[in-house]
Amino acid sequence: MKRQGLLWAVVSVAILLSFALGVLYAQDVMKVGADTHAVLLENDNVRVLKVSIKPGGKVPMHSHPHNVGYYLTDAKVRITMPDGKSQERELKAGSSAWNEAVTHAVENIGSTELQEIQIELKK
Repeated sequence: MKRQGLLWAVVSVAILLSFALGVLYAQDVMKVGADTHAVLLENDNVRVLKVSIKPGGKVPMHSHPHNVGYYLTDAKVRITMPDGKSQERELKAGSSAWNEAVTHAVENIGSTELQEIQIELKK
């Protein structure tokens, strides 16, 4: 009986560690969102992305370093964090936002296509 308890504990820890490592090593957005993100410029200091997410479109869990977003269109998105918590954001054309490094998934829940220029900082 003790052996089953120990085996259960080991399996539980392994599952938790694999989840934590998956979050820690979340995919670069260009690996999971190449259909919604395009690299416009990349050098040792920055990567500039053009983001286009159609209504109903989703980008799976991915990571970004610190970045600035400039919104070309109005849009409504749902941002989901690795712990499952989510929030909705209304984005306004012509506005910009500073974003700390983040791991998240994104869904366009509005009726317009999200178009954004995202400038990721490498240093």
